[in-house]
Amino acid sequence: MLKKAIVGISIILSGFMLAACGVDNLSSDTNSSSGSKEKTQLTGQTNSDYYQGVIKNGRYRTSKSRGVSVSQEANQFNIKGFENGLLNISKKEFSTKKYVFQEGQYLSADQVENWLGRKSSSNQTGLNPVKSKSTNPNTRTPLYLSQIDEQDFMTQSGKSLKLSAMTVGLGINSVDYYKKTQDGPTYQTNISDAPVQAHGKEIANQVLQRLRKRKALKNIPIIIALYKQASDDSLVGGNFFAYSLNDNAETKISKWTKINQKNYVFPLQSNKKGPSTNDEDSFDNFKSTIQGFFPNLSGVTAQAQYTDGSLSGMNVNITTQFYSQTEIISFTQYIQGAAQKYLPANAPIDITVQSTEGIQSFLSRKANEKKFSAHIFNSY
Repeated sequence: MLKKAIVGISIILSGFMLAACGVDNLSSDTNSSSGSKEKTQLTGQTNSDYYQGVIKNGRYRTSKSRGVSVSQEANQFNIKGFENGLLNISKKEFSTKKYVFQEGQYLSADQVENWLGRKSSSNQTGLNPVKSKSTNPNTRTPLYLSQIDEQDFMTQSGKSLKLSAMTVGLGINSVDYYKKTQDGPTYQTNISDAPVQAHGKEIANQVLQRLRKRKALKNIPIIIALYKQASDDSLVGGNFFAYSLNDNAETKISKWTKINQKNYVFPLQSNKKGPSTNDEDSFDNFKSTIQGFFPNLSGVTAQAQYTDGSLSGMNVNITTQFYSQTEIISFTQYIQGAAQKYLPANAPIDITVQSTEGIQSFLSRKANEKKFSAHIFNSY
């Protein structure tokens, strides 16, 4: 059974990507339903970190299949990490200075739902294997493919836009969840790395072949990226482990680029081993310091991502029980100094301070910067 999940992070991510600061008229050669001509515009660009986006008749052009996933998709971190990581892969190959981003327009919701289903007599396009009769975890055939995301990349040709590249992400399960009976308990079977990679690459080839059958997609570069999903109870999302850039007209993937990324939650559980004792100690010192100064904290945790063994980013979440605006101001200023002193250097770090009533303040530092910028949320 499939469902369409509306994901809040998509709105946030689109806001960061588009960062509308102005628009450019590109074309007005398509008739709309009202008989007037359709106007295509760009959102504008605050800096080269983000793509410009496409606006049609004053509206942002949304994806035709955004949010379609297998119903077992219960970890929102998987969805967030999948979309954000896919965009970062696209930036490696398709420059934000040359290309304009457009939400996926070539894979419809119905088509993606069918591809995410099991192959059967009623669904010949299913990319998941035929359902086995057995419910024994040792012989049951798991669901491998759980998410598909399409990103389109346009270039300007005179005063119009043309499709010039595409990225497709495939989310592959690391855990298979299933029920033996409709209302029975949920069982789970871990899927080891070898079948995750093997089935992911096999599915990727099928997807590439199908895309090439579309006239508009025959002769453009297409990236296929593979994402290993985390378990439903994980406090971090999964990771991309490989991608392939397929040049014009290629119908078979011949080369994969390996991605070595892992996510961790600080403080680490007692049975977990982290990648860096120094980073663990730095976070523990930061946590102890702010908890000692302001004891009214419900929790201090961090999501940390490592690429090739080095810290590539950290998101710190601090939950408070503050109600006074002066407490929030003082606490945020104290965090600013403690973060600069204790948290790992040379990596981008975001710190969110929130209570049950919402976000109270936000601090951020880019890679290779020393000082954290801070914003305190007020109300009127």
